[in-house]
Amino acid sequence: VQLQASGGGLVQAGGSLRLSCAASGRITYPYAVGWFRQAPGKEREFVAVISWSGRSTYYADSVKGRFTISRGSAKNTAYLQMNSLKPEDTAVYYCAVDRGLAVPTTENEYDYWGQGTQVTVSS
Repeated sequence: VQLQASGGGLVQAGGSLRLSCAASGRITYPYAVGWFRQAPGKEREFVAVISWSGRSTYYADSVKGRFTISRGSAKNTAYLQMNSLKPEDTAVYYCAVDRGLAVPTTENEYDYWGQGTQVTVSS
């Protein structure tokens, strides 16, 4: 499985960005898609996750009400809509896939990772 994250960039505080995560390869099982982020000098942290069906989503407290995770009808693409961005949202954002029907929030439960996309929010 290959994951391609895109959509990062530079935005002013209060602005919006939409990240995309496209999965490719031989995928014959259901899977959840999670987003994580890592700011300079900090550990990678959970941001959001969506289940295979799309009916279950979970968010870190720091992004609740501002970020929305979704996945396309073909299920092989997931999105992270980020609104009301703050400078503390600046980080490299990674998407990851966990095989199965669970919706994990810890990175060691994920099987595949994308390369990351940089999000920079200026004040």
